[in-house]
Amino acid sequence: MSAPAPAVTRLPSPTVWFRRIADTEAVTWALLLTGMVLKYSGVTEWGVRVFGMVHGVVFIAYCLTTVLIGVDQRWPAKRVLLGLVSSIPPFLTIWFDRRSERLGHLADAWRLLDAAPATRAERATAWLLRNPARGVAVGVVAVLVLTVVALLVGPPAG
Repeated sequence: MSAPAPAVTRLPSPTVWFRRIADTEAVTWALLLTGMVLKYSGVTEWGVRVFGMVHGVVFIAYCLTTVLIGVDQRWPAKRVLLGLVSSIPPFLTIWFDRRSERLGHLADAWRLLDAAPATRAERATAWLLRNPARGVAVGVVAVLVLTVVALLVGPPAG
């Protein structure tokens, strides 16, 4: 009797992954805006506290995802910057995602799973992609650390 084959962790394609995170970022924007309406109409501040934190965490995850996919897909710095900036106005991540897919900037496969990395950023990205469990763990830790830093710095002035 032979041993069972090891489970292969299958990553969603860059297109699917980016769509998920861009849509989630937009949904958390909607929740935060709803919380702001509740706060400024005198109903409760609870929505801003909860949805603000959720949006902040997803915002950080979106930014890290944009950089990861930008490195893997060899996006020019201007495209990565546009992706990052699209996370600031509400719902613009949806536009950026759909535009990127329409223009062919998102592939159906991760380039660095098979290609030889040429730069430090590509080597790090390739390692994260080729070690998906560790890559997810690194991503979660990065989001948590950046969230703690954001909490220590405080909310945007306004």
